[in-house]
Amino acid sequence: MTMKNMSYTFFRHIAILMFSAIFFSSCSEKEYSIPEGGADLQNDVIKRSLGPNLVGLDIEFAYAMALPKQKGKILWAQVEASIAGGEETYLENKSYYTHSGSDEINGGTDVGVVIGKPSENQGAKTIVNFSRDTSAATLRYFYDVPEQARGKKVEFTFTAKSSDGSTVSYKMGPYQIAVMDMVLNLEASDNQACYLSIKDMTFYSAAQAATRPQEIDLVYLYRGELNSFGHALVSPGADRQYLPQVDLPTGLSRSTKMRREFGLRDQQLGNPKYGIYIDDVDFQQLDVSDSPNYALNLKEEAGAWLETQDGTYRAYVFVNKIDNAGAKATLSMKRYKLK
Repeated sequence: MTMKNMSYTFFRHIAILMFSAIFFSSCSEKEYSIPEGGADLQNDVIKRSLGPNLVGLDIEFAYAMALPKQKGKILWAQVEASIAGGEETYLENKSYYTHSGSDEINGGTDVGVVIGKPSENQGAKTIVNFSRDTSAATLRYFYDVPEQARGKKVEFTFTAKSSDGSTVSYKMGPYQIAVMDMVLNLEASDNQACYLSIKDMTFYSAAQAATRPQEIDLVYLYRGELNSFGHALVSPGADRQYLPQVDLPTGLSRSTKMRREFGLRDQQLGNPKYGIYIDDVDFQQLDVSDSPNYALNLKEEAGAWLETQDGTYRAYVFVNKIDNAGAKATLSMKRYKLK
């Protein structure tokens, strides 16, 4: 995924405006002088969230605005999206700064100061009216990606107005919204909730699976006593040797091609410490045509690529956690619809 280079020059300038009264000392003999700030209302934006933009998740920005104190105060700030966001879209009514303390508890943490009323959504616009007398603020904007934006591009216009009559705007985007879906922390249990439907992105019991046989793509099972079997995902249509001691409900016969992957740890599926993201293009280029219809001995923090028998879906299943004693596993999944 290509990441946009982000400049922090203006945010440093904002800090100068906000803390211009602070005295800076220098270790050198040459006296330090504070750079002069701009004479008018200014603004800048950075995108804080990383990775693919998924329906149901937030795209997060930080919106900074400032003008010299003698020029007036900020009256309001708003963000307008080219596609109206979901109900959870909002613009923070707190301005954030980083605590400069050196103690372990507070040092480097973000501190929020209330500057206005909670934001209101008016169609595609999200507005915060300021109630605090302030000439500088940095607000966070969270765009709840709606279903209407799936597979499309979305742009944002950030705007601020000050009491001296000035208005400034800053455009961001366009940003591609992914086609794929994602589900986190599905609980699979051997011989219980063990029948996986890629279409529904959930596990079913045997009784539930029997009512929807054409929607069950895989069976989760754990056979620790069998060498090199362990935790596995196996197609109902696989050879019976790969479904030991499994009494399949009537009608289950789908065959799903699968390929194990041990080195792919997607950040959105797994843990923030990872810097890898699976995106739409990865599914578009996926080829598992020569792969088997089972994946044995799955490992924690590894996964498997798959494609359903009818070619409707491709997916990547990530193993978050395995429990040998309980014959259980926690799985997360990204799924791409081909047709």
